[in-house]
Amino acid sequence: MIATRRAVARAVSSATNQRAMSTLKTPEEYMAREDKYGAHNYHPLPVVLSRAKGVHVWDVEGKQYYDFLSAYSAVNQVLPMNTGVEGGETAIKLARRWAYENKGVPENKARILFCHGNFWGRTMSAISASDDENAFGKFGPFMPGFDKVPYDDIDALRQKFESDKNIAAFMVEPIQDGYLREVAALCKKHNVLFIADEVQTGLARTGKMLCVDYDGVKPDILILGKALSGGVYPVSAVLTSDEIMLNIKPGQHGSTYGGNPLGSRVAIEALKVLKDENLAENAFALGQAFRTEMNKYILDSPVCLGVRGRGLLNAVIINERPGKPDAWDLCMLLRDKGLLAKPTHGNIIRLAPPLCITKDQMDDCVSILKDGLKAIE
Repeated sequence: MIATRRAVARAVSSATNQRAMSTLKTPEEYMAREDKYGAHNYHPLPVVLSRAKGVHVWDVEGKQYYDFLSAYSAVNQVLPMNTGVEGGETAIKLARRWAYENKGVPENKARILFCHGNFWGRTMSAISASDDENAFGKFGPFMPGFDKVPYDDIDALRQKFESDKNIAAFMVEPIQDGYLREVAALCKKHNVLFIADEVQTGLARTGKMLCVDYDGVKPDILILGKALSGGVYPVSAVLTSDEIMLNIKPGQHGSTYGGNPLGSRVAIEALKVLKDENLAENAFALGQAFRTEMNKYILDSPVCLGVRGRGLLNAVIINERPGKPDAWDLCMLLRDKGLLAKPTHGNIIRLAPPLCITKDQMDDCVSILKDGLKAIE
């Protein structure tokens, strides 16, 4: 039986790798094949990658790039899942069940609050929580029981809590400072669960092990993903307390590959690397250096309106000028210069290099970015 499985594995590997690699030669051929047979659910950069090591990736023609896409780079219970959006779905189920069992919310009346502009995936629950027309347009009807408030508006959140006693949880992605301290206090006052979506911001990305650590707050439910596996295997996790987690009974939630041995082992090793190599400290220091250098540059730049971020999760805001190169054009220039990045929300370019990037490599990337900005002035 084992020999048979190995033979099948070798055959699959040969069919999917050697045969494809022998017939496709140029990036254009690879992209044409993907366009013909693949779902058109992303707008990818026109580059075909074949391998990666450290902070670099290589395309099928051997060109080397800096990878700035990698982000895309108080609990005693953990529920392992696979993807980040599964983590969000699980957190919502836990919050609703807790509301019915512990808070006394009438059945089927529990509500979950999100922020305008949120994005945490493309499942039905995730797009039902979204106000991005591109995400939810013509996919209805949507999940009931979701509401939204403006981000960083504590008064709007307070008004919601005071006017609706059936609110089970407030789910938010941490990044800006100050707001979360007030959020945590308000949630505690009104007996509402504070859910921190740290799929992207957690595990050293923002310069702390968790982004909520900047505000010194402890969420009731924490969602982790992405860096939890070092980017090599789909692993996510939902962490919470006994009071919340143990409302879920056998048979009421699960995932086919959630908590599988390989994924769990990969996650353990990834966490060891984050700690042993001081990657949170590295992200904090290099993120500060990056923003300091770029903020000096944009003082005299007609192209870049601002730089923001924490640790190694940063963004540059491009000035949208009629008839002039835009954020996508800049990303194409950066690609040609050996740095891969993509726009998000139109004129915003997200920059999320690998956490293991060095000071010299970051300096090189800053030079590439400056050259690209100068070229589109």
